[in-house]
Order: sequence, then C-alpha cells, then structure tokens
Amino acid sequence: MRFAAQHVDTEAIPSPANDMPRQARLEIPGIPLHLTQRGVNRCAIFLDDDDCRHYLRLLRESAGSHGLEVHAYVLMGNHVHLLVSSGEPGKVSLAMRQLGQACVTGFNRRHRRTVTLWEGRFKSCLVDSDRYLLTAYRYIELNPVRAAMVEKPEHHHWSSVHANLALCDDPLVTPHACFMAMGDTRQLRAEAYRTWLEQGVSDDELIAIRRYLQQERAFGSKRFQAMAEKTLGRPVSVRRPGRPSRDDEGGGI
Repeated sequence: MRFAAQHVDTEAIPSPANDMPRQARLEIPGIPLHLTQRGVNRCAIFLDDDDCRHYLRLLRESAGSHGLEVHAYVLMGNHVHLLVSSGEPGKVSLAMRQLGQACVTGFNRRHRRTVTLWEGRFKSCLVDSDRYLLTAYRYIELNPVRAAMVEKPEHHHWSSVHANLALCDDPLVTPHACFMAMGDTRQLRAEAYRTWLEQGVSDDELIAIRRYLQQERAFGSKRFQAMAEKTLGRPVSVRRPGRPSRDDEGGGI
C-alpha cells in the first residue's frame, strides 16, 4: 500500500533559526510527551508498507533500549505522531535520536538515495493526565480520518488504534494508567474508547494541541502547568500574539 499525498493536519512548524540556541526538551519523568516529526519539505517518509514496518521495528528497538512506553502512534505519509512516556529524564530525546538516525540510514539504503529525511528536530509537548491525555490519544489516532485517508480510524493500518480498540495485540503499545481507568477489562476499555473516538476532536481541541506542539509547551490545566514550570524552571504555557490574557495560562479544553 502506497501513501497517497495528503494534507498535513498540524500547522506548519518553522525550524528554528540556525543562530538561535536550542532549548533543552521539556521532559519530566513519568509525564507523557506528544511528539511529531515530519519529512523535510513535507516530503514522504513512508513510500510503502515495508518503510512502515521498518519504522515500527526501529521504534520498538529504540523504545526498548531507553525504557520508553509507547501509548499511541500513527504513521502518516509525511509525518508521524507518538504519545510516549519515560521514567528517566532525557531518555525520550535519546530514543528519538537513535530512531531518527536509523530511519535515515535504512530509508536511503533501501531506496538508493542520499537525502535528508527529517525536517529538523522532532516537536514535542508535555501532556497532563485525564482528559488532556485522552484528547491526545484521540487526536493522534484520528489523524487519518481528518486527512480524509480513511472513513474510520481502524481502517488505517499503521496506527495504535487497533490495539487500543482491542482489535489485535500490538507489543509496541503500553496503555497509560488513564487509559486503563476507562474500564475494568480490555473489552470494556475498548468500548469506552470507541465511544470517545466517535465524539471526534473539537475545533478548540485542534487549535490547542497544535499550538502547544508548535511552541513545545505543557498541554494541560493551570495546576499542571504551574507544576511543570516550577520543576523545569522555565515557561511552559503558550505565547499568543498580542497582549496576554488570563486564558493564555490554561490548555484550552
């Protein structure tokens, strides 16, 4: 199956200027991160099913090497979304570096190319628990539906939705505690999650998630943001054009 060209669901995220120092990643042990990484110039990073299988194999290897838990993922034609967490600071960045470098090597060897595959570093934002986390789950797994690639999320093969809807076993996927709280059994969780997916992502949720990813901040409640800011010693709420308002402090959903 080849990926047809499709629009990108996230807003254009400019690469940092070369003369600007890079800030350290927002990583707090045990707090999930929503990650996205796209192909350079929005070019395809998956040309066929073998590319997708190769990426997931490398993701399993890097996650295993660095102690990452993968809660949700989706592979699109020219970008990926991941929802991960780690118990140790810095491990997500190390895992993504290993994954990115291995993907470039494998892609170029397989397709007999010498190209830059990724558009700079991956983007990421911290994600609060409860509704915020489940909203990130839903945002990620509904990507193919929003891109008009499929009618239902489970029609897209390269996604964690199959495991989260209890349609198959996926050794890559580790349900987060908030997901586990949706039901006492796997089937009950799947039924509750299907209902959650069917509600869709609101426009406000789309705007909030895209903004927090673009600026690499902490997507969550004011209390969560205050905790993250105190822990990291840096601002974690989004910056909006114009004069700041009181609403800028929260996650917006």
